[in-house]
Amino acid sequence: MLDFIAGYYAYIFLALLFTIGLYGMMVKRNLMKKILGMSMVQISTILFWLVAAYKEGAGVTVLDKAIGVENPDLYLNPLPHTLMLTAIVVAVVTLGVSFALAIAIYREYQTLDEPSVLERMK
Repeated sequence: MLDFIAGYYAYIFLALLFTIGLYGMMVKRNLMKKILGMSMVQISTILFWLVAAYKEGAGVTVLDKAIGVENPDLYLNPLPHTLMLTAIVVAVVTLGVSFALAIAIYREYQTLDEPSVLERMK
């Protein structure tokens, strides 16, 4: 069991981070806590893909004459890293729009408590 944890500690940590973020999004009543939970889910997903793309002893995807092209296992796959750069941009934009909406909601209803906002909207 200890060997399993030692081999997959990054995945266990990211699953825990994802679960905490999901809990925050679903259970918490404050909109800022929901936004924080959403951010935790996004970051844990991005980190999961980056950890999964890691290869021990592999180099960056630039042709090295010393390594050659005979063994592609000596290079990292650039696709997951490239996709996660796009995901980071989307996460930042989503976070910014969420904060802007939270500010607008607070200015209109003077609270960020979701049940209170829903009650005042009626």
